[in-house]
Amino acid sequence: MNKSDLINAMACETHMSKADTKKALEAFINSVTKAMKAGDKVSLVGFGTFMLNERAERKGINPATKEIITIPAKKVVKFKPGAELSEAVE
Repeated sequence: MNKSDLINAMACETHMSKADTKKALEAFINSVTKAMKAGDKVSLVGFGTFMLNERAERKGINPATKEIITIPAKKVVKFKPGAELSEAVE
């Protein structure tokens, strides 16, 4: 499912126009993005939690040259599904 499919499904489920649904989805995405940038976690009870995780600097190998390289530390977003979502997809 891509963004367009999600908008169509949400519009059908909520009986909202596709334009309003698109605005709502974009507002949700922007809000989650701002929270992640601020270092906060976003918990949606029953659905799941978006959180930041920090990866430490590590060594790797360039597959083309076999040279050892340093992969820099970085922050990544993780998603932990909630119990209701996990049960629904079993």
